Amino acid sequence: MDQPRPQLPASEPKYDSSRPFPSVQSLYQNPIPNFPEKTIVVFQISYPPNGAIPPHTHAGAHISANIVSGYIFNKMNDNPMEVLGPGQFMFEKPTCRHRTCQNASATEPATFIATFIVDTKVVNDVGVQGLVVIDEEYR
Repeated sequence: MDQPRPQLPASEPKYDSSRPFPSVQSLYQNPIPNFPEKTIVVFQISYPPNGAIPPHTHAGAHISANIVSGYIFNKMNDNPMEVLGPGQFMFEKPTCRHRTCQNASATEPATFIATFIVDTKVVNDVGVQGLVVIDEEYR
């Protein structure tokens, strides 16, 4: 049975550190042959029920993410918050601040695949784990 699409909350939810953190699996990383200064890195991000990540940026990466299952509350910069579900995409520019990214369900998991295009030097300097830069106040 398909999970019903959740409604947006009345206001932007504040990050709550008691919520479970998503698991992040690096699927692959490869330099881009015709753009040797860039690397593609792909992650699977799995949010448990009620999972959330604090506000963050992505080390100058351009990101395209596809929701595989479940629903995500998503807010970037000062754009309106949205609910994204299976088959929908989100895009982040290199200067984007991801203000809200959390599972919209307290009972069902949510998963998405994120593809990063990032400077090879950044990957070499900080590794793939350094591509999520949590805002200072939440570290």
